[in-house]
Amino acid sequence: MAGFSAMSKSAMEAGALSAIDKELMALAIGVATHCDGCIGFHTKALARLGVERAKLMETLAVAVYMGGGPSLMYAADAVRAYEEFTAAD
Repeated sequence: MAGFSAMSKSAMEAGALSAIDKELMALAIGVATHCDGCIGFHTKALARLGVERAKLMETLAVAVYMGGGPSLMYAADAVRAYEEFTAAD
């Protein structure tokens, strides 16, 4: 776990791509691979970073396109999570 944590920290640091861009990619992969934990983790990070809803929705559209029909159901989960995480704002 320590090794994975170190890899995650390094991969997600802002560089040529912003932290939001990297979290959007991670969320898209989580949706396309049907990973509930990834969806929750990366959606919460995106809400914390202040991602715009329009960016989230475009990212999810690409994830659904790449992942097919099952990804549509997981994209809906990501929207619900985003709404939950941003409700307190």
